[in-house]
Amino acid sequence: MDLTGARWRKSIRSGPDGGNCVEVASNLPGLVAVRDSKDPTGPVLVFPPDAWRAFVGSDSVGR
Repeated sequence: MDLTGARWRKSIRSGPDGGNCVEVASNLPGLVAVRDSKDPTGPVLVFPPDAWRAFVGSDSVGR
């Protein structure tokens, strides 16, 4: 999968030290990519946009 055009952004919940963060790229057609900000060349999870919206909109996350 070619992610060279991905524009990565950090979670708004990331702390000032920059640790334990995820980055999301939602500018790619038909998918949302997620990676660990500490390992930008590491593995990437890819979701269809509807699945990503359902995940981040879920009120059960973190419970």
